[in-house]
Amino acid sequence: MKSKILVTGGLGFIGSHTVVALQEQGFDVVIIDNLSNSSLDVLAGIMKITQISPEFENIDLRDKEAVVNFFEKYPKIIGVIHFAASKAVGESVENPLLYYENNLTSLIYLLKELSQKDEANFIFSSSCTVYGQADTLPISENAPVKKAESPYGNTKQIGEEIIQDSCKVYPQISAISLRYFNPIGAHPSGEIGELPIGTPQNLVPFITQTAIGKREQLSVFGNDYPTIDGTCVRDYIHVMDLARAHVIALKSLLEDKLEKNYDVFNLGTGKGNSVLEVIESFERVSGKKLSYKIVDRREGDITAAYADTHKANSELNWKAEHSLDEALKSAWEWEKRVAQIEKEE
Repeated sequence: MKSKILVTGGLGFIGSHTVVALQEQGFDVVIIDNLSNSSLDVLAGIMKITQISPEFENIDLRDKEAVVNFFEKYPKIIGVIHFAASKAVGESVENPLLYYENNLTSLIYLLKELSQKDEANFIFSSSCTVYGQADTLPISENAPVKKAESPYGNTKQIGEEIIQDSCKVYPQISAISLRYFNPIGAHPSGEIGELPIGTPQNLVPFITQTAIGKREQLSVFGNDYPTIDGTCVRDYIHVMDLARAHVIALKSLLEDKLEKNYDVFNLGTGKGNSVLEVIESFERVSGKKLSYKIVDRREGDITAAYADTHKANSELNWKAEHSLDEALKSAWEWEKRVAQIEKEE
Protein backbone atom coordinates (compact mmCIF):
# COMPACT_ATOMS: atom_id res chain seq x y z
CA MET A 1 0.00 0.00 0.00
CA LYS A 2 1.38 3.37 -1.11
CA SER A 3 2.14 6.11 1.44
CA LYS A 4 -0.37 8.92 1.37
CA ILE A 5 -0.66 12.59 2.26
CA LEU A 6 -3.89 13.68 3.94
CA VAL A 7 -5.16 17.16 3.09
CA THR A 8 -8.00 18.24 5.37
CA GLY A 9 -10.22 20.95 3.93
CA GLY A 10 -8.77 19.86 0.60
CA LEU A 11 -11.71 21.19 -1.41
CA GLY A 12 -11.39 24.66 0.11
CA PHE A 13 -9.60 27.58 -1.50
CA ILE A 14 -5.99 27.01 -0.39
CA GLY A 15 -6.48 23.28 0.15
CA SER A 16 -7.55 22.58 -3.45
CA HIS A 17 -4.59 24.47 -4.91
CA THR A 18 -2.25 22.60 -2.56
CA VAL A 19 -3.75 19.25 -3.62
CA VAL A 20 -2.96 20.16 -7.23
CA ALA A 21 0.61 21.15 -6.32
CA LEU A 22 1.10 17.90 -4.36
CA GLN A 23 -0.21 15.74 -7.19
CA GLU A 24 1.98 17.54 -9.69
CA GLN A 25 4.96 16.63 -7.47
CA GLY A 26 3.97 12.94 -7.49
CA PHE A 27 2.30 12.72 -4.06
CA ASP A 28 -0.63 10.37 -3.49
CA VAL A 29 -3.34 12.51 -1.88
CA VAL A 30 -6.46 11.75 0.10
CA ILE A 31 -8.82 14.63 0.89
CA ILE A 32 -11.08 15.10 3.90
CA ASP A 33 -13.73 17.79 3.59
CA ASN A 34 -17.21 18.15 5.08
CA LEU A 35 -18.33 20.47 2.23
CA SER A 36 -19.45 23.15 4.71
CA ASN A 37 -17.68 25.84 2.68
CA SER A 38 -16.80 23.99 -0.50
CA SER A 39 -18.28 21.84 -3.24
CA LEU A 40 -17.68 18.56 -5.05
CA ASP A 41 -17.29 20.65 -8.20
CA VAL A 42 -13.84 21.51 -6.86
CA LEU A 43 -12.91 17.82 -6.97
CA ALA A 44 -13.81 17.80 -10.66
CA GLY A 45 -11.66 20.91 -11.17
CA ILE A 46 -8.66 19.23 -9.52
CA MET A 47 -9.11 16.20 -11.76
CA LYS A 48 -9.29 18.36 -14.89
CA ILE A 49 -6.01 20.09 -14.03
CA THR A 50 -3.98 17.06 -12.93
CA GLN A 51 -5.76 14.19 -14.71
CA ILE A 52 -5.62 12.43 -11.33
CA SER A 53 -8.59 11.73 -9.08
CA PRO A 54 -7.57 12.13 -5.43
CA GLU A 55 -9.36 9.93 -2.93
CA PHE A 56 -12.08 11.83 -1.09
CA GLU A 57 -13.80 11.29 2.26
CA ASN A 58 -16.74 13.43 3.39
CA ILE A 59 -15.94 13.61 7.11
CA ASP A 60 -16.60 16.18 9.82
CA LEU A 61 -13.41 16.19 11.88
CA ARG A 62 -15.40 17.04 15.02
CA ASP A 63 -16.69 13.46 14.84
CA LYS A 64 -14.06 11.59 16.86
CA GLU A 65 -15.22 8.13 15.79
CA ALA A 66 -15.11 9.12 12.13
CA VAL A 67 -11.52 10.36 12.54
CA VAL A 68 -10.47 7.11 14.25
CA ASN A 69 -12.13 5.07 11.49
CA PHE A 70 -10.43 7.13 8.81
CA PHE A 71 -6.93 6.38 10.12
CA GLU A 72 -7.83 2.71 10.40
CA LYS A 73 -8.87 2.77 6.74
CA TYR A 74 -5.71 4.68 5.69
CA PRO A 75 -2.87 3.34 7.86
CA LYS A 76 -0.20 4.60 5.42
CA ILE A 77 -0.78 8.30 6.01
CA ILE A 78 2.72 9.76 6.54
CA GLY A 79 1.88 13.44 6.26
CA VAL A 80 -1.07 15.69 7.09
CA ILE A 81 -1.69 19.22 5.82
CA HIS A 82 -4.45 20.61 7.99
CA PHE A 83 -6.58 23.36 6.41
CA ALA A 84 -10.04 22.37 7.69
CA ALA A 85 -11.29 25.25 9.86
CA SER A 86 -13.77 28.09 10.01
CA LYS A 87 -11.92 31.20 8.89
CA ALA A 88 -13.95 34.45 8.93
CA VAL A 89 -12.81 37.05 11.47
CA GLY A 90 -16.17 38.82 11.64
CA GLU A 91 -18.17 35.62 11.99
CA SER A 92 -15.86 34.41 14.75
CA VAL A 93 -16.60 37.56 16.76
CA GLU A 94 -20.34 36.86 16.41
CA ASN A 95 -20.14 33.09 16.98
CA PRO A 96 -17.03 32.30 19.06
CA LEU A 97 -18.13 28.87 20.32
CA LEU A 98 -18.55 27.57 16.76
CA TYR A 99 -14.97 28.60 16.04
CA TYR A 100 -13.48 27.10 19.19
CA GLU A 101 -15.31 23.82 18.65
CA ASN A 102 -14.64 23.51 14.93
CA ASN A 103 -11.03 24.72 14.81
CA LEU A 104 -9.66 23.11 17.98
CA THR A 105 -11.58 19.85 18.35
CA SER A 106 -10.64 18.74 14.84
CA LEU A 107 -6.96 19.54 15.49
CA ILE A 108 -6.90 17.57 18.74
CA TYR A 109 -8.52 14.50 17.19
CA LEU A 110 -6.00 14.51 14.32
CA LEU A 111 -3.00 14.85 16.64
CA LYS A 112 -4.31 12.05 18.86
CA GLU A 113 -4.24 9.71 15.89
CA LEU A 114 -0.81 10.89 14.75
CA SER A 115 0.61 10.41 18.26
CA GLN A 116 0.05 6.67 17.82
CA LYS A 117 2.16 6.44 14.66
CA ASP A 118 5.88 5.68 14.43
CA GLU A 119 6.35 8.73 12.22
CA ALA A 120 4.04 11.63 11.46
CA ASN A 121 4.56 14.89 9.61
CA PHE A 122 2.08 17.70 10.20
CA ILE A 123 1.64 21.08 8.56
CA PHE A 124 -0.75 23.51 10.20
CA SER A 125 -2.57 26.23 8.33
CA SER A 126 -1.91 29.12 10.69
CA SER A 127 -2.29 32.83 10.17
CA CYS A 128 -0.66 36.21 10.61
CA THR A 129 -3.61 36.97 12.94
CA VAL A 130 -1.53 35.35 15.71
CA TYR A 131 0.54 38.54 15.84
CA GLY A 132 -2.42 40.87 16.39
CA GLN A 133 -1.37 44.47 15.74
CA ALA A 134 2.40 44.05 15.66
CA ASP A 135 4.69 46.70 17.18
CA THR A 136 6.99 46.77 14.16
CA LEU A 137 6.60 46.07 10.44
CA PRO A 138 7.40 43.92 8.59
CA ILE A 139 6.44 41.15 11.02
CA SER A 140 9.04 38.46 11.71
CA GLU A 141 8.50 35.10 13.38
CA ASN A 142 10.18 36.53 16.48
CA ALA A 143 7.42 39.13 16.92
CA PRO A 144 5.47 38.57 20.14
CA VAL A 145 2.21 36.67 19.82
CA LYS A 146 -0.22 39.16 21.31
CA LYS A 147 -3.71 38.73 22.63
CA ALA A 148 -5.79 37.89 19.59
CA GLU A 149 -8.13 40.49 18.14
CA SER A 150 -10.75 37.84 17.31
CA PRO A 151 -11.79 34.30 18.31
CA TYR A 152 -10.57 33.15 14.87
CA GLY A 153 -7.10 34.51 15.60
CA ASN A 154 -7.22 32.96 19.04
CA THR A 155 -7.96 29.51 17.60
CA LYS A 156 -4.79 29.82 15.51
CA GLN A 157 -2.74 30.85 18.56
CA ILE A 158 -4.13 28.02 20.68
CA GLY A 159 -3.77 25.61 17.77
CA GLU A 160 -0.06 26.40 17.49
CA GLU A 161 0.36 25.90 21.24
CA ILE A 162 -1.42 22.52 21.10
CA ILE A 163 0.88 21.37 18.27
CA GLN A 164 4.03 22.63 19.99
CA ASP A 165 3.09 20.89 23.26
CA SER A 166 2.29 17.69 21.36
CA CYS A 167 5.65 17.73 19.56
CA LYS A 168 7.45 17.96 22.93
CA VAL A 169 5.74 14.82 24.22
CA TYR A 170 5.59 12.90 20.93
CA PRO A 171 8.97 13.33 19.21
CA GLN A 172 7.78 11.14 16.33
CA ILE A 173 5.56 14.05 15.26
CA SER A 174 7.36 16.70 13.22
CA ALA A 175 5.31 19.82 12.57
CA ILE A 176 5.42 23.22 10.90
CA SER A 177 2.97 26.05 11.40
CA LEU A 178 2.74 28.22 8.30
CA ARG A 179 1.58 31.69 9.25
CA TYR A 180 0.23 33.17 6.08
CA PHE A 181 -0.91 36.59 5.34
CA ASN A 182 -3.74 37.24 2.82
CA PRO A 183 -4.16 34.56 0.13
CA ILE A 184 -5.77 35.68 -3.13
CA GLY A 185 -5.90 34.65 -6.77
CA ALA A 186 -6.74 31.41 -8.57
CA HIS A 187 -5.22 28.60 -10.59
CA PRO A 188 -4.17 29.81 -14.07
CA SER A 189 -6.35 27.13 -15.68
CA GLY A 190 -9.46 28.81 -14.29
CA GLU A 191 -10.65 25.41 -13.03
CA ILE A 192 -10.38 26.21 -9.30
CA GLY A 193 -10.35 29.40 -7.25
CA GLU A 194 -11.87 31.09 -4.23
CA LEU A 195 -15.60 30.35 -4.12
CA PRO A 196 -17.13 31.45 -0.81
CA ILE A 197 -20.60 30.20 0.01
CA GLY A 198 -22.91 33.13 0.75
CA THR A 199 -21.55 36.64 1.23
CA PRO A 200 -17.74 36.76 0.92
CA GLN A 201 -15.85 37.63 4.11
CA ASN A 202 -12.61 38.45 2.29
CA LEU A 203 -11.81 41.49 0.17
CA VAL A 204 -10.87 40.04 -3.21
CA PRO A 205 -13.88 37.76 -3.82
CA PHE A 206 -16.10 40.68 -2.79
CA ILE A 207 -14.28 42.84 -5.34
CA THR A 208 -14.68 40.31 -8.15
CA GLN A 209 -18.33 39.61 -7.29
CA THR A 210 -19.04 43.35 -7.31
CA ALA A 211 -17.32 43.73 -10.68
CA ILE A 212 -19.30 40.84 -12.20
CA GLY A 213 -22.59 42.23 -10.86
CA LYS A 214 -23.34 39.76 -8.06
CA ARG A 215 -22.88 42.46 -5.43
CA GLU A 216 -24.24 45.97 -5.71
CA GLN A 217 -21.37 47.71 -3.96
CA LEU A 218 -18.11 46.99 -2.16
CA SER A 219 -17.78 48.23 1.42
CA VAL A 220 -14.38 49.57 2.48
CA PHE A 221 -14.22 49.28 6.25
CA GLY A 222 -12.73 52.54 7.49
CA ASN A 223 -10.56 55.22 5.87
CA ASP A 224 -9.18 56.76 9.07
CA TYR A 225 -6.41 54.26 9.82
CA PRO A 226 -2.85 55.65 10.13
CA THR A 227 -1.82 54.27 6.69
CA ILE A 228 -0.86 55.68 3.29
CA ASP A 229 -4.50 56.38 2.33
CA GLY A 230 -6.39 55.67 5.56
CA THR A 231 -7.43 52.11 4.63
CA CYS A 232 -6.12 48.87 6.14
CA VAL A 233 -2.85 47.45 4.80
CA ARG A 234 -2.32 43.73 4.22
CA ASP A 235 0.20 41.43 2.53
CA TYR A 236 -1.65 39.78 -0.38
CA ILE A 237 -0.05 36.53 -1.54
CA HIS A 238 -1.00 34.55 -4.65
CA VAL A 239 -2.52 31.19 -3.73
CA MET A 240 -0.18 29.45 -6.20
CA ASP A 241 2.84 30.71 -4.23
CA LEU A 242 1.16 29.54 -1.05
CA ALA A 243 0.40 26.07 -2.41
CA ARG A 244 4.02 25.66 -3.52
CA ALA A 245 5.18 26.61 -0.01
CA HIS A 246 3.12 23.80 1.53
CA VAL A 247 4.74 21.23 -0.76
CA ILE A 248 8.22 22.56 0.03
CA ALA A 249 7.48 22.53 3.79
CA LEU A 250 6.16 18.97 3.59
CA LYS A 251 9.26 17.82 1.72
CA SER A 252 11.44 19.48 4.37
CA LEU A 253 9.71 17.39 7.04
CA LEU A 254 9.78 14.15 5.04
CA GLU A 255 13.48 14.61 4.27
CA ASP A 256 14.24 15.60 7.89
CA LYS A 257 15.84 18.88 6.86
CA LEU A 258 14.76 20.93 9.88
CA GLU A 259 16.81 21.09 13.06
CA LYS A 260 13.83 20.74 15.42
CA ASN A 261 10.55 18.88 15.28
CA TYR A 262 8.44 22.04 15.49
CA ASP A 263 8.92 25.35 13.71
CA VAL A 264 6.97 28.32 12.34
CA PHE A 265 7.33 30.25 9.09
CA ASN A 266 5.72 33.39 7.71
CA LEU A 267 4.38 33.19 4.17
CA GLY A 268 3.80 36.48 2.40
CA THR A 269 5.25 38.74 -0.25
CA GLY A 270 6.99 41.02 2.23
CA LYS A 271 5.04 44.00 0.90
CA GLY A 272 1.87 45.63 2.21
CA ASN A 273 -0.94 47.03 0.06
CA SER A 274 -3.87 49.13 1.21
CA VAL A 275 -7.47 48.28 0.37
CA LEU A 276 -7.62 51.21 -2.05
CA GLU A 277 -4.38 50.05 -3.73
CA VAL A 278 -5.94 46.61 -4.23
CA ILE A 279 -9.02 48.22 -5.77
CA GLU A 280 -6.81 50.32 -8.10
CA SER A 281 -4.82 47.23 -9.12
CA PHE A 282 -8.00 45.29 -9.87
CA GLU A 283 -9.44 48.15 -11.94
CA ARG A 284 -6.17 48.28 -13.90
CA VAL A 285 -5.98 44.57 -14.77
CA SER A 286 -9.71 44.07 -15.37
CA GLY A 287 -10.61 47.32 -17.07
CA LYS A 288 -13.66 47.50 -14.79
CA LYS A 289 -14.62 50.47 -12.61
CA LEU A 290 -15.65 49.32 -9.12
CA SER A 291 -18.55 50.71 -7.16
CA TYR A 292 -17.43 51.07 -3.54
CA LYS A 293 -18.21 53.14 -0.46
CA ILE A 294 -16.38 53.89 2.76
CA VAL A 295 -18.17 52.55 5.84
CA ASP A 296 -17.35 52.24 9.55
CA ARG A 297 -14.42 50.16 10.74
CA ARG A 298 -15.05 46.44 11.23
CA GLU A 299 -14.59 44.90 14.66
CA GLY A 300 -11.49 42.70 14.89
CA ASP A 301 -9.59 44.40 12.05
CA ILE A 302 -6.02 45.59 12.65
CA THR A 303 -4.36 48.56 10.95
CA ALA A 304 -1.53 46.93 9.03
CA ALA A 305 0.22 43.57 8.64
CA TYR A 306 2.86 42.44 6.18
CA ALA A 307 5.48 39.73 6.43
CA ASP A 308 9.18 39.53 6.98
CA THR A 309 9.78 36.43 4.83
CA HIS A 310 13.55 36.03 5.33
CA LYS A 311 13.20 32.84 7.36
CA ALA A 312 11.12 31.01 4.74
CA ASN A 313 13.39 32.40 2.00
CA SER A 314 16.55 31.04 3.62
CA GLU A 315 15.47 27.90 5.50
CA LEU A 316 12.78 26.60 3.10
CA ASN A 317 14.32 28.12 -0.02
CA TRP A 318 10.91 29.56 -0.90
CA LYS A 319 9.75 33.01 -1.88
CA ALA A 320 6.64 34.50 -3.45
CA GLU A 321 6.96 34.93 -7.21
CA HIS A 322 3.63 36.42 -8.31
CA SER A 323 2.68 40.12 -8.24
CA LEU A 324 -0.52 41.69 -6.89
CA ASP A 325 -1.63 42.43 -10.46
CA GLU A 326 -1.10 38.79 -11.48
CA ALA A 327 -3.05 37.53 -8.48
CA LEU A 328 -5.97 39.87 -9.10
CA LYS A 329 -6.03 39.08 -12.82
CA SER A 330 -6.28 35.35 -12.05
CA ALA A 331 -9.04 36.02 -9.50
CA TRP A 332 -10.97 37.98 -12.14
CA GLU A 333 -10.55 35.24 -14.77
CA TRP A 334 -11.87 32.74 -12.22
CA GLU A 335 -14.87 34.92 -11.38
CA LYS A 336 -15.76 35.24 -15.07
CA ARG A 337 -15.52 31.47 -15.48
CA VAL A 338 -17.83 30.90 -12.48
CA ALA A 339 -20.32 33.35 -13.97
CA GLN A 340 -20.20 31.53 -17.31
CA ILE A 341 -20.82 28.16 -15.65
CA GLU A 342 -23.74 29.57 -13.65
CA LYS A 343 -25.19 31.07 -16.84
CA GLU A 344 -25.01 27.71 -18.64
CA GLU A 345 -26.74 25.98 -15.75
